[in-house]
Amino acid sequence: MAKYQFRPRGVCSQQITFALEDGKLHDVEFYGGCNGNLKAIGKLLEGADAQWTIDTLSGNTCGPRPTSCADQLTIAVKQALEQEA
Repeated sequence: MAKYQFRPRGVCSQQITFALEDGKLHDVEFYGGCNGNLKAIGKLLEGADAQWTIDTLSGNTCGPRPTSCADQLTIAVKQALEQEA
């Protein structure tokens, strides 16, 4: 299982970590940010298809920001999938 770390930009969270195995997300964790909401995202995405996650959460915004922690996760997952290809 490949593990990844990503430093998001333009959001409150300072780091995102996750693992990919057979195109599925595992152990999604956000450091910093809205603790309860980000823990919930991690639980909801456990075992989720990586491409589905990108398709579903890409472009999600947070207040006046043009991005969100969920959107930043999709950027991280895209990069991880490119590395694995």
